[in-house]
Amino acid sequence: MATTQEVNDFMKKNMKFVPRMYQILNGVIPDNGMAFAQFYQTVFGDGAIPKRLKELMFVAVGIAYMSPRCLIHVVPAIEAGATDAEILETCVVGTVAAGFVPGGPGIPYAFEYALKTLDVAGKHRKGEKWEYLPASQFDHGTY
Repeated sequence: MATTQEVNDFMKKNMKFVPRMYQILNGVIPDNGMAFAQFYQTVFGDGAIPKRLKELMFVAVGIAYMSPRCLIHVVPAIEAGATDAEILETCVVGTVAAGFVPGGPGIPYAFEYALKTLDVAGKHRKGEKWEYLPASQFDHGTY
């Protein structure tokens, strides 16, 4: 059975971040967090396509579909070596793709998500606190 610290360390090493929900769940059911992290590593780890590009692809999808939870993938992309130029081009691709998503948000709305991605990336690089979602309305308390 994995401890909370072990799974958090594994996530930081392999995923390059600990997702918000797992910051809570790893304290309650760390084995589930470890299983998720191993799955994530299987999908997003280096392969024929490098990790940084896979993470950037997910950022573009997040922008195109206006999914704030997908924007967080800019952090592991940076940690895997993504440049500012790559992040900017990813934002452009995601914004343009939003105009072609059936029933999607459209370019003007996705542009806001592109700007948020650039904001998160800039703050992360400077070591500043950043947020991609408003705080949860539910208090998880301590477990």
